[in-house]
Amino acid sequence: MEDLIEVGLMDELKETRAKIVKGGQHGIAVLYHNNEVYAVDNRCPHLGFPLHMGSMCDGILTCHWHHARFDVKSGGTLDPWADDVTTYPVEVKNGVVWVNPTPMNRLTIKKLRQRLREGLEQNLSLVIAKAVVGLIEAGEPPENITRIGVEFGTKHRQRGWRSGLTILTAMTNILPKLDQNGKILALYQGLVHVARESANMGTRFLLGPLPVQESTSQPSMEQLAEWYRHNVEVRNVQGTERVLLTAIESGAVTKQLMNMMMTAITDHFYMNVGHTLDFHNKAFEVLEHIGAEHRPYVLTSLLPELASASRSEELHSWQSPVDLVRPLHQAFKQLPTILENQPLKPEEFDEKALIDQLLTDRPEETIEVLLTALKRGMPPVRLAQLVSLAAAERLARFHVQNELRDWIAVLHAFTHAHAVHESLRRSTTPELTRAIFHTAMSIYLNRFLNTPSARRPIAEEQNSPAQDVQELLDMLDQQQQTDRAGKWVITYLARGGDKKALFNTLGHTLLREDAEFHSFQMFEVAMAEHDHWSKEEGALANFAQETMILATTRYLAAHAPTSRETPHTAKIAMRLHRGEKLFEDEE
Repeated sequence: MEDLIEVGLMDELKETRAKIVKGGQHGIAVLYHNNEVYAVDNRCPHLGFPLHMGSMCDGILTCHWHHARFDVKSGGTLDPWADDVTTYPVEVKNGVVWVNPTPMNRLTIKKLRQRLREGLEQNLSLVIAKAVVGLIEAGEPPENITRIGVEFGTKHRQRGWRSGLTILTAMTNILPKLDQNGKILALYQGLVHVARESANMGTRFLLGPLPVQESTSQPSMEQLAEWYRHNVEVRNVQGTERVLLTAIESGAVTKQLMNMMMTAITDHFYMNVGHTLDFHNKAFEVLEHIGAEHRPYVLTSLLPELASASRSEELHSWQSPVDLVRPLHQAFKQLPTILENQPLKPEEFDEKALIDQLLTDRPEETIEVLLTALKRGMPPVRLAQLVSLAAAERLARFHVQNELRDWIAVLHAFTHAHAVHESLRRSTTPELTRAIFHTAMSIYLNRFLNTPSARRPIAEEQNSPAQDVQELLDMLDQQQQTDRAGKWVITYLARGGDKKALFNTLGHTLLREDAEFHSFQMFEVAMAEHDHWSKEEGALANFAQETMILATTRYLAAHAPTSRETPHTAKIAMRLHRGEKLFEDEE
């Protein structure tokens, strides 16, 4: 009995009905009920209230804080939002009660994964939060957690991929920028948005690939690509899905699938204000995290949006008072020949002048400058990177005299530019290169949102030590700190402040809020573009890095603070995991 914990005499327990003994993580409640003795963790798994203060009736233990109910024998809960309570074996020998401190239902990584799935299915934020905290603290690789969210989100929303899965992918991408709590918050935020967006939205069932006949050969990849392109053109989602699944089944590699899908998208201009291409890019990014075996559900989840996606060449703003459609089509006819005949050694090109051109009100001249850059050998990937910088400059110089919602218009151009840049890094085709020009025209159309342009802030007292990053968090507890935050971050950089600490702080600035979809996009895209530029040296690279940081700081500041209900739930889960008592006043 050396491993057992002595509770006391059975007769005494019959009188008191409950007794607490040391053991487990939070103490063990030993309960007498209907001539039986039971032992459970003395903390309600929902929010931590002491269970010895609960009541027993017909084998059900009820916690009186939120009325969660538990089968006292198994510890199983009758309320899915509460989690099961840990139970312990009990022995009665010679009138003395003993408890074995080894749990009968130990919480394992396997159970935490299942609990995460249940939280997603039931749209229970606290359950999701506790599962994420438990998994991360247990050392579960973050991509495994993301995989569970993606598997759920791509199957249980009939309308397919949307902002929730985009947020989850973006937050997975920025995990290296964050500390442990930041990682938990990032994954939790992504998963909660997937759960909310999928609630009551129905299950997606795949149609399956086209049948294979032994006597005939399968369609070639070229034929499938043409079929796919035609089905997107006529907005036939079911036909598009069967062609895509046939291509996957036939052994197409991911690069071939991306080229096929991106070609159909860039047949049209800036679809759904850039979201369509951005979502496609995020889907291919998340496959890099969770594995190519998930391509059928992940890639087909992108298709429902195509049925109603807007096509900017049909919009009045792209045709009048300046016709952007005609010169773009003329330029696109030249792209295959230009890319095929690019010089092996690119000619020198004034990249800063190209960025300045993108910010002018002369779109036809901009198209010619972009074509000239390609003719001189500038790789499409580099051109896309420069266009992304111009789009970020619109955000860095966005004036607070504009309406708050106008931030989103300039953000769309930036996220689209980044998606084009990342996609071209995977595969360069003339068809995808067209999207660079789409972004350039959206930057042109947003020109009035920089009229007037906000002045680029000037650092104060550059020879002083860098500020404490907590100052930025405190500043953004107040509204309308956009310009002040911009000046703060420029001063921080000029004083040699630690970027790692800054990026973690900016991450928490985002993750502590009930942030809207575009704020998640803004932070992730700015960090990714910054990192690309950080691999270079020179004045333009330094300017670009500063622009990315300034743009995201000003954007986050403009959209803070919020009510912070969503992250509050995650903080509760973290406190519970640490064993803190939520039901007691803080001293």
